[in-house]
Amino acid sequence: MKGSMKARGLKTAAVLVLLSTAALAQDVASFEKRITVKKLPNGLTLLICERPEAPVFSFFTLVDAGSAQDPMGKTGLAHMFEHMAFKGTDRIGTTDYAAEKAALAKVEDAYAAYIQERDKRVDRDEARLKQFEKDWKDAIAEADKYVKPNEFGKLVERNGGEDMNAFTNYDETGYHYSLPENRLELWAYLESERFLHPVMREFYKERNVVIEERRLRTDSNPIGRLLEQFTAEAFAAHPYHRPTVGWMWDLNSFSATDAQHFFDTYYVPSNMVVAVAGDVKAAQAMPILEKYFSRLPTLPDPDESTTLEPPQNSEREVVLKERTQPLYLEGYHRPDYRTKDDAVFDAITDLLSEGRTSRLYRSLVRDKKIASFSAGFTGLPGVKYPHLFAFYAFPLPGHTTHEVAVAIHEEIEKLKKEDISDDELKMIKTRTKANLIRGLADNQGLATQLATYQTRYGDWRELFRTVDRIDKVTKADIRRVANETFVDTNRTVGEIETVGAGQGGGEPGSPDSGSANSGGAQ
Repeated sequence: MKGSMKARGLKTAAVLVLLSTAALAQDVASFEKRITVKKLPNGLTLLICERPEAPVFSFFTLVDAGSAQDPMGKTGLAHMFEHMAFKGTDRIGTTDYAAEKAALAKVEDAYAAYIQERDKRVDRDEARLKQFEKDWKDAIAEADKYVKPNEFGKLVERNGGEDMNAFTNYDETGYHYSLPENRLELWAYLESERFLHPVMREFYKERNVVIEERRLRTDSNPIGRLLEQFTAEAFAAHPYHRPTVGWMWDLNSFSATDAQHFFDTYYVPSNMVVAVAGDVKAAQAMPILEKYFSRLPTLPDPDESTTLEPPQNSEREVVLKERTQPLYLEGYHRPDYRTKDDAVFDAITDLLSEGRTSRLYRSLVRDKKIASFSAGFTGLPGVKYPHLFAFYAFPLPGHTTHEVAVAIHEEIEKLKKEDISDDELKMIKTRTKANLIRGLADNQGLATQLATYQTRYGDWRELFRTVDRIDKVTKADIRRVANETFVDTNRTVGEIETVGAGQGGGEPGSPDSGSANSGGAQ
C-alpha cells in the first residue's frame, strides 16, 4: 500500500512539473498577442481572446452586481433579474409586444393594489384582498396570452448553442453559453438586445420558481439552513448577511417594477464586462461587438457605497439540531481580495485542503478517522468585500462536532506556531501554476477568468500575476496571517447536531445537496 501511494505521489508530482513547464507557454506575453481589450464610449468593456483550436467560441458577461446590492426589503432581486434575462425582449418571446406591454402594466397596477391591502397592519379588508388577488391573477392570465415561452433559449439552441446558463452570487451576476464561430454576430445581437430591451414577462410565475428553489436549497436542506443562519450571524452589518436567494417574505413581496428598477440601476454599461474566447479574429470580431454593444445607453455609475462590517469582538455561535448528518463550520473575518495578503490566504487554503495530502484531510480523515471530509477555504460568502476564511468537517458516526473542532484547532495552532516545510511551500506554488493552466484549458473557463480579473482589477493580466504573488509568499507570511486572523474573538461557529426523532430539529435533509462553500444561487 505504501509503495502504491508513493508511486501515485511521484506520478502526481510529475504531472504538476509538466503543467508548470507548460505555464511557460501560458505567460502574459503570449496572451497579450491574442487578447484585445476595448472600452466603449458608453463604459462597457469588451475583451476578445483568440483561441483557434476549434471553430467555436464561448463568452462570459459579468455584471458587477450581486445580492450584496439587493435593496433592504427586496432581497433576491439580483437573482430574480438573472432569471428574467432569459425571458426575451420586445422582439423575442412575444406575439404582440404593444398589447403585451399594456397588459403587463395592468398586472403591475393590480399587484400594487393587492400588496397594499395585504400588508396593512390594521383594518385589512379580507373581501377586498381576495378581489384584488383575483384581479391580479386575471391580469397575469391576460398578459400570458402574448407570451412565446422560452423563445430566447430555443433561438440559441437552434443555432448550435450549448451550456446556456447564468448564476448570481453575492458579488456578481454572470451569463454564458457557447456557439459555432459563424454565429458571432447573432450572439452579439442577442446578448446586447436582452440588456437593451428586457421584458419582465412571466415575472410572478418565475418568482414562484425561485420560491421553490429556496424551499429546496435552504428551507428543506439542513446545510442550507445552517449556511444562511451562520452567514447572518457572522455579518451583523454588511449586506453579506442577506441570502442570495432572498428571504421568503421578500420573495412574496417584490414586484416586476422592483426588478426593472434594479436592472436600471446596476445593469449599466460601465458595470459590465463581456469577454469572448475562441475561434475569432479580433480585427473582424471587435467591430461587430462594438456595433451591437454600443447601442446600450450611457448611464450613471451605480452607487457602490455600503455598510462596512465592524470588528468582531466576541465569538458567535449558531447551533441547529437536526435529524441529519452532523456538520461543524467556523469562519474568521479577513480583508477583501485587494489585501496584500490575499495570496497568503490562498496558500493556506491550498495547504489545508488541496487533495488527500492536505493537512486537514490527513489529520481528521486519514489519521484520526473522525471525519468523512474536512477542509479550509477562503471566500465565504464572497470576495469583493471583507469576508470569511472558513473551516468545516463532517464527523463520522460515533464522533462529535466537538471532536472535529478540537482537531481543526490543533491544525490552526500548528500554522500559528510552526513554519511549514520547504516541500509544502514548494508544492503550494507548483499547484498554483498548475491550477492556473487548468482554468485556461477551455474557452468558457478562459472567458470567465479574463472577465473576472478585468472586472476586479481593471486588468486581465492580474490573472497571471497571481502566480507571482504566490511565489512571494514566505513561511513567515503564513504564520503571521494565521496569528492575525485565526483568533477566538474573530470566530463565528456553526454546528448541526444530530438529534433523534421527537427531539426537535427540522426535517431530514441530504448533506450531499449542499456544500460548505456554496456561495450563490443558480
